[in-house]
Amino acid sequence: MDQIQFLREELDRVLQGKGAHASFDEAVAGFPAKLRGVTPEGSPHSGWQVLEHLRIAQWDMLEFSRDPKHQSPEWPSAYWPKSTEPANPAAWDESIGAFHRDLAAMRALVADPKADLFTPFPHGDGQTLLREAIQMADHNAYHVAELVFLRRQLEAWK
Repeated sequence: MDQIQFLREELDRVLQGKGAHASFDEAVAGFPAKLRGVTPEGSPHSGWQVLEHLRIAQWDMLEFSRDPKHQSPEWPSAYWPKSTEPANPAAWDESIGAFHRDLAAMRALVADPKADLFTPFPHGDGQTLLREAIQMADHNAYHVAELVFLRRQLEAWK
C-alpha cells in the first residue's frame, strides 16, 4: 500500500476517535439533560461547556485548514461558553450535529489525495494539514475523556 494513503487512513481512524477509549458518541449519548449544565465540585466546566468547547475548537482547526482568510476566535474567551447550561433543550443536539459535520469535513479533507499533508499553510506559522489533523484528534480525545470523567463525577456513566 502507498505510504501516504496508509497515513491518510490512520489519520481518519484517529480523527474518528477509534482506539482504546470511549468515543465522542459514547461520551455524549445518554448524558442526562438535567446534568448537562452541572459543574461538579472541583471541575472547572460543565458537560455543556466541554461539548461546546469541543465543537468550537474543532470548527476553528477545520476552518484554519481549509480557509486562508479564516480568523480564529479570541483565545480563550471565545472557545468556552460563559453559560454552564445549554440555551435551550435543542442546543445540545445542535452542538453534537455541528461537531459531526465538521469532523466529517476534516476527514474528507485529509482523505482527499489532492490535499497536501506536509506543506506548511502560507497563512500559518508552520502548521500543516497533518499537524492540524493530529492536533484535532488529540484535542478531541482529551475532552472526550473529560466528558466521561464529568459523567463519572455526576454518577451518570455506565
